[in-house]
Amino acid sequence: MSEHLDRAFSPASLGQLPLKNRIIKAATYEGKTPDGVPGEVLKEFHKSIVAGGVAMTTIGYCTTEADGRINDQMMWLHEGVRPQLTSMIDELKTLSPGVKVSGQLAHCGNFSKNRKMQRLKRPLGPSRAFNMLGAPSGLPFAGAMTLADIDHFVQTYVDSARFMQSVGFDAAEVHFGHGYGLSQFISPRTNKRDDIYGGSLQNRMRLPMRVLEAVKNAVGNDFPILGKMNMTDGVKDGVHLAEAIEIASMLDKGGIDALICSGGTSSFNPMVYFRGESLVTGMIEQETNPIAKLGLRIIGSKLFREYPYYENYFLEDAKKVRERVDCQMVYIGGCTELDSLEKVMQEGFDFVQLGRPLIKDPDYVKNAKANPNYKNGCIHCNRCATMIEAPGGVRCPLNDPQSPPLLATT
Repeated sequence: MSEHLDRAFSPASLGQLPLKNRIIKAATYEGKTPDGVPGEVLKEFHKSIVAGGVAMTTIGYCTTEADGRINDQMMWLHEGVRPQLTSMIDELKTLSPGVKVSGQLAHCGNFSKNRKMQRLKRPLGPSRAFNMLGAPSGLPFAGAMTLADIDHFVQTYVDSARFMQSVGFDAAEVHFGHGYGLSQFISPRTNKRDDIYGGSLQNRMRLPMRVLEAVKNAVGNDFPILGKMNMTDGVKDGVHLAEAIEIASMLDKGGIDALICSGGTSSFNPMVYFRGESLVTGMIEQETNPIAKLGLRIIGSKLFREYPYYENYFLEDAKKVRERVDCQMVYIGGCTELDSLEKVMQEGFDFVQLGRPLIKDPDYVKNAKANPNYKNGCIHCNRCATMIEAPGGVRCPLNDPQSPPLLATT
């Protein structure tokens, strides 16, 4: 094994948190919390991941309040799920001694189809907007947050971070990207405010920086805070790399422990971060409504742009971000094969987050350490992502004998 691959599988520290290697399960919402409860389905999924040798697994999309959910099957952090989370985290750590568990703090903002809101009547974001996700379910319009709403929004992050720490999480990942609540304030595409939270980059970053400061104060310096951010929104009038570098610098100076540099938005251009086969293919397979299925066949190609997959597709831009920051850097984006992992380590990134490769092979770390010729097998078909709302949630169809045969994509 080369010195760079050896580094990937050697112990390291994330902030003050010791990790047994540099491989982290990425925060991906898997659709495994029926009725919003983190039960056996979610636990078994993460048990397979930690048993496979990762240093830390991440429970994706833990919403900071009930109204922060995209749909009512998502988990939100409250006392009602304390027993389940505590039990799951304890079991994961018992199964794989030394493994750590992180949780992703997220809020959908104005991008929601959740009809079971508790505090609000409709989703809120930085500005009034058309909510295309919610339109079919009767939530076509999103409102603009008042200053009181913004204060409440910040407090939900504080309460959720403290809750995470109290149930046994080892770190928190704040989601600043992909078109969700905090990203909506950062992006000029979605933030049209004319008060202190809109306009200049400093103003658009005011709420994210408030959240970061409040969360850090809530949990202390020994509890690492990671931040997932966009290097590009993937739309003409959104965030692009030059501005993203300034955003990263602001988060770094604000005390973030590590940055995860991604791109794209779920609302406008998700293929930036997926790459490979269009999501439309799998969405058509999963859609049960014949009218909706027909609609996807007709206009699906216009909704999802083509981004061919290639290994380490975010690496060059992530290197430019790294040049401006002192915090640790977690690489994400197309690091599937061992030569790609070797390259990322050679470039000096501190950690790597894996999503689809671990869905395909939860034993990635064990298998890669044992076999210098290891091949992961993910073909980047993105069918896994389109199973979010299918029974049982996300899985790799290549591992499922009941799935129809798939053609490899490049």
